[in-house]
Amino acid sequence: METNLDHSAVTVYLDPTCPFAWITSRWLAEVEPQTGLVVRRELMSLSVVNESRELGGWYRDYNERAWRPARVAAALLASPHTEQWTAFYERFGQRRHVGGLRDDQQNIALTLDELRLPAGLADAAEDPSWDADLRTRTKAATAPLADDGGTPILHIEGRGFFGPVLTAVPRGDAALRLWHAVWTLATTPSFSEIKGARDEHLQTG
Repeated sequence: METNLDHSAVTVYLDPTCPFAWITSRWLAEVEPQTGLVVRRELMSLSVVNESRELGGWYRDYNERAWRPARVAAALLASPHTEQWTAFYERFGQRRHVGGLRDDQQNIALTLDELRLPAGLADAAEDPSWDADLRTRTKAATAPLADDGGTPILHIEGRGFFGPVLTAVPRGDAALRLWHAVWTLATTPSFSEIKGARDEHLQTG
């Protein structure tokens, strides 16, 4: 399928532990080589988004654990190795979301070692002084939204949207068709929101 959107760019804001952000990032990775789309991947924090919300049960625990990889990512972005952020996100995410490694401390250590990054960056996981940086990054992500949304967030042509929330990674032509649809909606000034039922069985591979 041909596209006339080769000139276009999108910024996607990602939390390292969010499976929906992971799926959306993999979808955009499918679109990139087909279109020449420029994808900028930026860090945000789901933990920050949920700070003022009442959370229950497993999601509260999940949200608390999510601070740690995001802090390490923030420390990496503030280091001389900032260009490794995307590689960190992808290696960490491959182990967590595809490989099923839920021990974030181990995953962080493995990822830093694999990318030959300073092991000391892992110390940021337990350092809440990075939370101010995460709040600033998340504010930038959510600024164009009517509310705080969640992850992922896309910025397209000066507009921001929560989503698309996908439960599997579209491949090939399906990925491109979805991109055309999302671009069309995002660049329609009167478009605001679309939402449907969610299949909770995620396919992250």
